[in-house]
Amino acid sequence: MKHSLMLAACSLSLASVAFAEEPVTSLEPVVVTATRTPQADSLASVTVIDRAEIERRQARSVPDLLQGLAGITVSRSGGAGQGASVFLRGTNSDHVLVLVDGVKIGSSTAGQTPFENLPIDQIDRIEIVRGPRSSLYGSEAIGGVIQIFTRRGGGALTPRVSVSAGSRGAADVAASLGGGGEQAWWSAGANLTSTDGINACDGRASPFAGCGVEQPDRDGYRNTSLSLRGGYAFSDAAKLDVYLLRSENRTEFDGSEYAGNLSRAEQQVLGTTAVLQPLEPWTLRLTAGRSWDKYRAYFEDPDTGADETFVDSFDTERDTFSLQNDLTIGTAHLVTLGLDYQEDRVGGSVDYSEDSRDNLGVFGQYQGYLGATDLELSLRHDDNQQFDGHTTGSAAIGYRIGPDTRVSLSYGTAFKAPTFNDLYYPSYGSPDLDPEQSESLELGLTGILPLGASASGSWDVRLYETRIDDLIAYDAAASAVANVQEARIRGLEVSSTVRYADWSTQANLTLLDPENRSEGPSQGNLLPRRPQQSFRLDIDRQLARWAAGASLYVAGRSFDDLANDDRLDGYALVDLRAEYALTQALKIQARVENLLDEDDETAYLYNRPGRSFYLTLSYQPASAN
Repeated sequence: MKHSLMLAACSLSLASVAFAEEPVTSLEPVVVTATRTPQADSLASVTVIDRAEIERRQARSVPDLLQGLAGITVSRSGGAGQGASVFLRGTNSDHVLVLVDGVKIGSSTAGQTPFENLPIDQIDRIEIVRGPRSSLYGSEAIGGVIQIFTRRGGGALTPRVSVSAGSRGAADVAASLGGGGEQAWWSAGANLTSTDGINACDGRASPFAGCGVEQPDRDGYRNTSLSLRGGYAFSDAAKLDVYLLRSENRTEFDGSEYAGNLSRAEQQVLGTTAVLQPLEPWTLRLTAGRSWDKYRAYFEDPDTGADETFVDSFDTERDTFSLQNDLTIGTAHLVTLGLDYQEDRVGGSVDYSEDSRDNLGVFGQYQGYLGATDLELSLRHDDNQQFDGHTTGSAAIGYRIGPDTRVSLSYGTAFKAPTFNDLYYPSYGSPDLDPEQSESLELGLTGILPLGASASGSWDVRLYETRIDDLIAYDAAASAVANVQEARIRGLEVSSTVRYADWSTQANLTLLDPENRSEGPSQGNLLPRRPQQSFRLDIDRQLARWAAGASLYVAGRSFDDLANDDRLDGYALVDLRAEYALTQALKIQARVENLLDEDDETAYLYNRPGRSFYLTLSYQPASAN
């Protein structure tokens, strides 16, 4: 795939527009994840997906939403509910920090977040921040941070119900109720999702590849989720918010009696945030939370049909506490000082030599708005029970070239702490591991498209390089994992949005060079499962009661292994969607995924669904949150 063709496709969203009858205005969303403070115009590369966007795209999972956004690659091991790995700016899938309402989630043993199990019906908003953020958040934020916000409620009492059905026995029922009035807010929601699935894997036992087995059966999935949230504003200077998100999942997959072929998993996050303003220039934020990640593996013999037998279990419990002080100095300076405390505990059927550790992080940040120049500086030190101390920092400067264009330059360091599997898994881990470390440099150019009063549009271009040292991998000579790998990742991201009359167009282009710099036969090869080119185009139109849209996602070829022997071919996916409002509150939606029935293999020998159809009926008054 030629870069010139990708750039030409991206230019579709920048095409000139004709006159509209009414002026079009667009407001920048307020983002809190990039700097841990509210911002309407961040120096970082940020994408915000709100509830309206989720419903417009008719996305069925969080991986569906993320796929094709600038800098993001999603690799999936089968159909719905199967493992989904998210690569942000070409870094490893465990190099992205994931938060739910400010509380860190994920497994301390595997080191990843099960994106496939996050209930999309209970999500109000997602913020994606690209680039290193360890100087504010600590470990894992090498590629960036993804924060998910649950439904908040507020205002008048508002119900919402949706029922959907589709290909391969897919069914979904979701319901929520929210309200609270002017000072309070509350929301309660639940959903049930199930599908018969597809045959997830065409594995090979010898030589071992894919899942390593041949089990040509359908692998079903079921998810039951619950979300609760409530809060109260005692005054403009005192607010309290409490939230709970829980997900229970049953997933069938292709596996063996040693790894299992059926899993039952639970993810839960419980947290509270208090915001106080003792003095007008001083805001104090306290956040406390606990997250759980539990996984049970079983084996059902497909030949005998015998009852399931227990194989393995892995449990993570994580307690977090954060204290943040934001001090406003005049109108042009904001200073943030804070600390984060985290304690991880693991359990299950594996006997780890150490089953807990804690981390204390102290951080500071300065944000200055000096005429045409914006400045952000941050520094953090983490004191970890396992690997002692680690310091990270970042600096970013932006300069406005006229009223509609800004150029920015940033540099940041980040790190990733070893997981409990890396450190203590029997006959595999090594307690002497150091954290993985990175440094990144980014040049950005953003602006407003000169479309006049008839339309609105924006564009964003980012050029970056990230170097990662001390990557953890298995060392055959030591018969254990070690800090033996290095990587250099260069990338270009181009994104744009245009709104004209009833039309909305979004385009994202990513060009990536993820090079393996480790010594050995794989030096100079591409890192696995990262296509060098990807492009996404979304076009939507709203007409009275009707709405229709289409999405195009194109990915270049990639490889599944470090040796670059197992090739994953490029592909193009076309999705169509439409909806009709039967009444102001009742609407029916239809969606066709993978219209051309493409083979979009993103993990070697793992299958993906072909052409699929879905139909949804939803009731939601206009004031729903």
